[in-house]
Amino acid sequence: MKYAAAWADIACQVLDTTYPYATQHASTGPDDVDVTPDRLHPAFHGSYDWHSSVHMQWSLVRLVTLAPEEAGQRPIELLDRRLTPEAIAVEAAYLRERPSYERPYGWAWAAMLVAATRGTRWADALTPLGDVIAELVLAWLPKQVYPVRHGVHLNSAFALALLHEAYGELGRPDVVEAIRLRALEWYGADNAYDTRFEPSGTDFLSPALTEAELMRRVLPSSEFGDWLAAFLPGLGADAHQHLLDVPATVDSTDGQLAHLDGLALSRAWQLRSIAPALPYVADVLRAAADRQVEAVLPTVTDGDFMSTHWLVSFALLADQAQPR
Repeated sequence: MKYAAAWADIACQVLDTTYPYATQHASTGPDDVDVTPDRLHPAFHGSYDWHSSVHMQWSLVRLVTLAPEEAGQRPIELLDRRLTPEAIAVEAAYLRERPSYERPYGWAWAAMLVAATRGTRWADALTPLGDVIAELVLAWLPKQVYPVRHGVHLNSAFALALLHEAYGELGRPDVVEAIRLRALEWYGADNAYDTRFEPSGTDFLSPALTEAELMRRVLPSSEFGDWLAAFLPGLGADAHQHLLDVPATVDSTDGQLAHLDGLALSRAWQLRSIAPALPYVADVLRAAADRQVEAVLPTVTDGDFMSTHWLVSFALLADQAQPR
């Protein structure tokens, strides 16, 4: 794997960077104001915030699995320190006590981390975390009447896509089916989606492509192509060209503006994954994905901390979506 060593190195580096750290901790009283990162979140601190710490540790697990020699020993040592039964018990209790914390983006990445550790030395420690998130998802979905369709953390389709994958791998058909039904209810009848207003200024997801990625997972392959052609008619031919263009990022040291680098990577992942459903323009979609990755790749490892603390995860999604 070409970039495994560099990606593992930067992931370890940012995870060992304690500050700056954004806690997003809602204090319950005057005795609940200590937000020291490793006290509050003994497993998921560093890398700026909770969800980034989670998905950068997912990145390390994936890199160790996909390219153990290139990734080296440092990721294993870091994960051994973080993913202990004691630390994960604290994290699981925190989520149970605060059922809207990191909903749904952080939940989705945490479930992906749990799934990625199946068959590894960390699997048993992480099982309680996966169980808590499953409970939270099953309690939340019936109450979430409308999907969130914007291009940042609360996007419903992104979370459901990752949760669907994770709980499929974890053998939880109840969670998978709840997600499938909600996805079909929210998005199944969508057509002629208007993408003129993408991207927004701080997007790291394309609402249109993210929805398509979710529907690719929940629809039979025999139905997805027709749904996609109706949802984004002319994609790759004469419409939605701006989804294929590299987003402009002027200042990657600004955490919100740096989201647009992530948008390039998430678009690349999703364009690659949906391309087979549109065989007549598949090469166009894949070429656009390649351009977006190439434009952002240097920032993944050599950019400002506001980029490096999270981009490896999206680069991995894009890399693993390529035809093999």
